[in-house]
Amino acid sequence: MKIIPRDVNPRAAWTLEQAGVHPLLARLFAARGIASREDLDDALSRLLPPVGLKGAREAAVFLADAIAADRRLCIVADYDCDGATACAVGVRGLRLLGARQVEYLVPDRVVDGYGLTPTIARRVHARGADVLITVDNGIASFEGVAEANALGLQVVVTDHHLPGERLPEAAVIVNPNQPGCGFDSKCIAGVGVMFYVLLALRAELRARGAFTAEAQPKLDALLPLVALGTVADVVRLDANNRRLVAQGLRRIRAGALPCGLSALFDVAGRQSASASAFDFGFAVGPRINAAGRLSDMTLGIECLLTDDPARAEELARTLDGINRERRDIEGGMRDQALELAQALFDEGEEPPAAVCVFDPEFHEGVVGIVASRIKEQLHRPTFVFAPSQAPGKEHELKGSGRSIPGFHLRDALDLVAKRHPGVLLRFGGHAMAAGCTVLEEHFDTFEQALAQVAAEWLEPATLQRRLDTDGPLAPEWRRVDLVDLLHKEVWGQGFSPPVFSEELEIVSQRLVGEKHLALKIRHQGQPVDGIWFGRTQPLPARATLAFRLDADEWQGARRLRFLVEGAEV
Repeated sequence: MKIIPRDVNPRAAWTLEQAGVHPLLARLFAARGIASREDLDDALSRLLPPVGLKGAREAAVFLADAIAADRRLCIVADYDCDGATACAVGVRGLRLLGARQVEYLVPDRVVDGYGLTPTIARRVHARGADVLITVDNGIASFEGVAEANALGLQVVVTDHHLPGERLPEAAVIVNPNQPGCGFDSKCIAGVGVMFYVLLALRAELRARGAFTAEAQPKLDALLPLVALGTVADVVRLDANNRRLVAQGLRRIRAGALPCGLSALFDVAGRQSASASAFDFGFAVGPRINAAGRLSDMTLGIECLLTDDPARAEELARTLDGINRERRDIEGGMRDQALELAQALFDEGEEPPAAVCVFDPEFHEGVVGIVASRIKEQLHRPTFVFAPSQAPGKEHELKGSGRSIPGFHLRDALDLVAKRHPGVLLRFGGHAMAAGCTVLEEHFDTFEQALAQVAAEWLEPATLQRRLDTDGPLAPEWRRVDLVDLLHKEVWGQGFSPPVFSEELEIVSQRLVGEKHLALKIRHQGQPVDGIWFGRTQPLPARATLAFRLDADEWQGARRLRFLVEGAEV
């Protein structure tokens, strides 16, 4: 691993500090491209206007007409946290704006597969819907949209995934990544796209005289869900996404959140009054995602939709139980998948440029998580495959991939599909995460083809694990109150949480729980406790460590400790 301190623009840091930003935060923000206090303004008025999102205006007019005609609307969701929150935002928001007939349908991961398929279109039609609205899917649903059209349904696609060479023939498409869209936030999540459609719809209804600006429905009540879905989908936190997340967190901390979200914080053992983006990504989000992985995402969506606290608590406990089962399955699969991956190269050798593993016993619901774990271990683009559990499709393999910086996973799949027609039955995704389906007999071909693309695209420097840090921690910032200061800010993908690095003396070390390394560290002459989760190999007496600040409670007192993330030894 190569630990590389970020460059800090001294003028930007000075400008921020002079504007009243805490000196440590000024340095951290400047290292992440923030140049002025104005860049940190997260007011709702600073959000990008909906008018810049291609299709939002057309969707607003279309949906306003549908509401006026009392047409039946059905939202087709995705089965991850982004899709679940987008669905809940859509249902709640449309009802707030006057739609009287709104329902939803979420595909089953195993039986239906991803997105709007012809089967799903027929199911929506059978429910008597007039308008089908996709959230977090649909941009690649050519057959599903065509079937919906043939059945007389009108389709509004809201999605954020990268489109292919053609678009589905929907009545309206809202996607920041479609050709001709000048919306600046290309990495907005699916839930964000749906929120923007609602903003545009409210403006259209206001223009039609449905309500005044003073009496209009308050869509900001949906921001806690928008924030959750944005962080859970690991999209890049550009300025607009950070504002969405900051606004959602502010409302959650003030107690203005749906009772289902509050119940999820409770079962996760987290305090909503001090909620952070970390809670979304590692506590609340995984419990919603677990429903889509192992059970039925309807459970997650219902938890976010209910206004009954007792029902919310019941659903949250069910989701927590499913998540525990997911962790058990993932643990066994992760160990087995890592063994398969390590068998691809000899000890002392470098792993192949891309890693693909498959086992007939793997569960398709957790292949994405396991791929992420292997990618973190080996620092290689990784796909993990499991047999399809859909009846009659046992010969198909469902794969989920995670990538490293510098390797666009969806573009790589596109090139594999062009070089080897017929190998990929379906594929889609983003730069850092993608999914695909192959026949089992084509697994070896896919593995070799992906490795070839990776070997062509990846430079040796890209294949070396790199950890960007914020350099040494000044002794005056080695305080437990600084943990709370950092905790309140919005950090995440593309706006990394603070990680410091410097050479430290390792005074003592011991294993705890058989898989974690507890450390006694001397930092600039003062003793500090440290913990390296998942590390079992001992460290030398001195090492350059990368670490985050954390607070540990012991006998009622809070103490500072270092959470070690990596080392150069």
